[in-house]
Amino acid sequence: MSDTEPISEAPAADPSDSVRSEVEREYSGKLARAELKGYAAQAGINLPNGFTEYLDGSKLLGEDGKPSAEAMDQALAPFKPAFPQLVGAGHNSDGRPIPAHPRISLDVRKR
Repeated sequence: MSDTEPISEAPAADPSDSVRSEVEREYSGKLARAELKGYAAQAGINLPNGFTEYLDGSKLLGEDGKPSAEAMDQALAPFKPAFPQLVGAGHNSDGRPIPAHPRISLDVRKR
């Protein structure tokens, strides 16, 4: 390198990057709570009214700052049923009502 070449300066940091990261931090907790509601609905869990408002959304995030499925499983663990659905228990096999057998009038039957 010669002394006559100008020293290239590093490009200035984009100010939108800091704003973007601040917005991501602010709304990542809200996103995690919304995804928790969706995850609970898919699992068939009815959450109490206002449950997600009391949660710390940052606890539902992974190391990458995105909502974590493992953290959501832990948050929903108390709401999961203790016993499995007893499909097939009793005299019906898949939870549907037993169809009634058609009754034939005694007057119509062949004798």
